[in-house]
Amino acid sequence: MRVANMDRAKAASTLLRLLGAGVVAGVLAAFIALPAVGSAGLTARDAANNFEDMDSQLKTTPPSEKTVVYDSEGKPFATFFDKYRESVRLDQVAPVMRQAIIDIEDSRFYEHGALDLKGTLRALATNVESEKTQGGSTLTQQYVKNLLVDAARTREEYRDATAPTVGRKVRELRYALDIEERLSKDQILEGYLNISYFGAGAYGVQAAAKRYFSVPASRLTLGQAALLAGITQNPTAYDPIRNPKDARSRRDIVLNRMAELGHITKQQAAAEAAKPIELNPTDPVGGCETSKAPYFCEYVKYDLLNILSDGKYWQLTPKEQENVVNKLNRNGYTIRTTLDPQSQRAVDKTLRSTVPPAGNRVAAEAMVEPGTGKVRAIGLSKQFGPGKGRTTINLPADAAHGGGNGVSAGSTFKVFTLAAAINQGIPVSTTINSPQTTTVGGFQSCKYTGNYQGKKYENDTLGGGTWTLSNAGDSEKGNFNLKTGTWHSVNTFYAYLEKRVGVCNAVKMAEKFGMKQGNGNALLPLPSQVLGVNDIDMVHLAAAYAGFAARGKYCAPISVTEVVDAEGKQLELPKSDCRQALDEDVADKVNSILQGVLTQGTATGRGIGRPAAGKTGTCEEFTCAVFAGFTPNMAAATAYWDYRGPWRYKVHGVYGADIPGGIWQQSMQRALAGRPAPGFRTPSRDFGDTARVPDVKGNTIAQATAKLHAAGLRARVAPGSVPSDKPKGTVVSTSPAAGSEAPPGTSVILYVSNGENRGGSPGGGRPRRGGD
Repeated sequence: MRVANMDRAKAASTLLRLLGAGVVAGVLAAFIALPAVGSAGLTARDAANNFEDMDSQLKTTPPSEKTVVYDSEGKPFATFFDKYRESVRLDQVAPVMRQAIIDIEDSRFYEHGALDLKGTLRALATNVESEKTQGGSTLTQQYVKNLLVDAARTREEYRDATAPTVGRKVRELRYALDIEERLSKDQILEGYLNISYFGAGAYGVQAAAKRYFSVPASRLTLGQAALLAGITQNPTAYDPIRNPKDARSRRDIVLNRMAELGHITKQQAAAEAAKPIELNPTDPVGGCETSKAPYFCEYVKYDLLNILSDGKYWQLTPKEQENVVNKLNRNGYTIRTTLDPQSQRAVDKTLRSTVPPAGNRVAAEAMVEPGTGKVRAIGLSKQFGPGKGRTTINLPADAAHGGGNGVSAGSTFKVFTLAAAINQGIPVSTTINSPQTTTVGGFQSCKYTGNYQGKKYENDTLGGGTWTLSNAGDSEKGNFNLKTGTWHSVNTFYAYLEKRVGVCNAVKMAEKFGMKQGNGNALLPLPSQVLGVNDIDMVHLAAAYAGFAARGKYCAPISVTEVVDAEGKQLELPKSDCRQALDEDVADKVNSILQGVLTQGTATGRGIGRPAAGKTGTCEEFTCAVFAGFTPNMAAATAYWDYRGPWRYKVHGVYGADIPGGIWQQSMQRALAGRPAPGFRTPSRDFGDTARVPDVKGNTIAQATAKLHAAGLRARVAPGSVPSDKPKGTVVSTSPAAGSEAPPGTSVILYVSNGENRGGSPGGGRPRRGGD
């Protein structure tokens, strides 16, 4: 023991002689903090010689901050971070917390500079006399170390920031000297409190207060402050959640130190020490998995990554993409979005009450505001996240927003051919005979750039030729015009109409409304595109229909309205992409036709109690079912399919008006509840919108009614019966007569035979018209 004491005395004597030089005092502090270094790193002499030549200014990025995402009402619904931190001003930290951290870490903080010589000597004496070591770093030096650790972006940088070498400690001291010159003591303390790690994933005192006690740092009590102040020395060992016993012992040390320094009484310290640790923890949550609107969150995330990379995120290398993700997670952005809470709740509730979340069949829906392109809601029947029965694929969105390739649009794509036809001046009353099955030839090919069936096209021709198709089970056959062919979603009618319009023109119309494949490729200009063979996503389909709702003004979907960095600077966002894709009157006419789908067509009964329009879509061979519809102030698109693979696992017997139409109906009613119910504009131009009264002479009432219905007319049976040699119950004549032109929706009176040929005038004295 005597030999050991002599060795210690000799070592102390040697070190004390070094204190004559102020620079070497920093080296001394380094050795005190790292007593076991030996010859590792720089020697004391080298460190002293190089001290004045070191770069004195600490060049680090600001401490990482969490990014917070807000909905349109200003409420947060998602956070992104790799370190859970929420910086606050010093005056937002309870005074007792400030005192506790100073008392236990650096009680002379306000009395010394970057180096506390008195504290260093005290630590030295303690280390010489005891087997245990005591640190000599000031709070400013600890702040510097934390800054360097937080700024580390690679393993090498982290090792340099934490290496147990004298060189590191001397560099920290050099930086600390500069910080003491540039910042006030309060600024240093504020920075230290915000950057320090308090265990359990909480960085900074505000995050720690919320993590352990679910209160802000301004409301911390003495006992809570003492507990937090004690954690920073060893966040793992003193984590009160995992190691409550050790954390309590450390808390009591802080309390005793505060009493020793006279900042609290011994009675206060004893009273607090007698209390057990009482936690009210809140788990830090981040990323989209914990968001209230996870699929909307995913969409926003990819929009943000594009904003932070000047729109080039998908062109970057994986390493470059990782750097952009780090910016999102660490730079403390405030994000304002277009999310409408009421619409999102409506979508989520309807989807999950209609389709079992754990099943293989899924329903996806998106809502977009007409005239702005603001995405108001995105949802999926499945829960978001890893694990059985869940998914991390943003199925309502395209691949660029974390989704897949999309699903077939079905007959919802007919709207673009309809719009092209009206825009070309084809009269609405144009009648086309549309059998159940037909073959249409003479389609022209179109120029195409993209990939198709493993082949790359570069402005090469694609499509054209002959196409054989049949009507779906929810439509009819016969003679149809643009209105009735749309109402009843007649495939063969639209094949012939597309032939007149031109496939290329129909595709261009769809592209004017922002349509593209879910994988990002251009639409395939195949004749069958009119039936939705291009796989698309619900967000862009809803945005396209929103363009019709806005009288032909298409706005590309947007989810982010403002991005502000941690310093309050607004980032530049992509310019709003709105354009008049279609003449207002033409769009008004399309809308008037689509309103009939809900009242007289394939979606009869799917009205929502306010002016609305829409289109059903039944995908080929029941691979999926789709519905898209809108009011003047909201558009939504819904799809239903088996996400394991729609061609392998089909949804037999499900049409667009069924599950998708029902989801659209309920979700729109809920989303628009309590909101204005504007009507559609009436077209101011004549689009040849008349109907020719069909010849129904000799037909039964049912047959005649069906033919009139197909022509866009209504049937009304005249009271009584008419003497005629025609079979009893069959139609003798109509008013207006067969071949007459009448406004759509006109009621045509049917005069029915009584089977008795007595001559005279039928139906209330009107003369008989042979051949009606």
